[in-house]
Amino acid sequence: MATISIFLFILTFSSGSFAQYPPSPGYFPGSKIPSLSFDQGFRSLWGPQHQTVDQGSLIIWLDQYSGSGFKSLHPYRSGYFAAAVKLQPGYTAGVITCFYLSNNEDHPGNHDEIDIEFLGTTPDKPYTLQTNVYMKGSGDGNITGREIKFHLWFDPTQDYHDYAILWNPSEIIFFVDDVPIRRYPRKSDVTFPLRPMWVYGSIWDASSWATENGKYKADYSYQPFVGRYRNFKLGGCMADGPESCRPPSTSPSPSGGLSHQQVSAMEWVQSNYLVYDYCQDPKRDHTLTPEC
Repeated sequence: MATISIFLFILTFSSGSFAQYPPSPGYFPGSKIPSLSFDQGFRSLWGPQHQTVDQGSLIIWLDQYSGSGFKSLHPYRSGYFAAAVKLQPGYTAGVITCFYLSNNEDHPGNHDEIDIEFLGTTPDKPYTLQTNVYMKGSGDGNITGREIKFHLWFDPTQDYHDYAILWNPSEIIFFVDDVPIRRYPRKSDVTFPLRPMWVYGSIWDASSWATENGKYKADYSYQPFVGRYRNFKLGGCMADGPESCRPPSTSPSPSGGLSHQQVSAMEWVQSNYLVYDYCQDPKRDHTLTPEC
């Protein structure tokens, strides 16, 4: 019996139950920014009949007739932008639930974009969180994406979790519950978005590519597909704001940049939950992504 107990104890450690969550980043930039209700920072953009606001929280859904989207009241040139999101369980293949920055309406055919996208899935597989960056039309026409994809260390359908984009003149950092998961530095003006952008969210049918490159499509016998958002944060410099405005700090350091503790947390996530990195994809033409 003692031998069995020791075996089960060792198995518990080796199974990773004590490594389920990333180490603390030590600094939580979202805690420095007040939360907003939907109406304080956003408005409906499309599919208004497929969204409702309940006590400051937003519910949007996709069915066979339409999806839905929303947009910030103002454009920004930098900042920390976040929302707590809860995803739908079960069969959600082909469905994208997202929170992102874009200036597509201002620069059609030549826009910039920073994405957090949840790629729908089948019940036997986890959601994939896709991060992406486009600039100067790389998301238009012949698309050149800069996708890095992750699985999550929790079930995003069971509760709300915070997802954030910090965008400043020197870097873009993606956060999950204020744990940094990806840093995209400004290596040149050609590979970095610099023009003002709006904050958006939406739910829509992307059956052609979203789930295993289009293998599984949206199945409307499971409709409606629902996305829930709350605790919005718009801690940024508005496009028409004073030049003296500075975006929130990424870390406790006055000079900015991630701290050693934040980098350690990010490296842990990337070691354990990163599932795709465009820079490591041999099928990609890396002359189009010189930052790699």
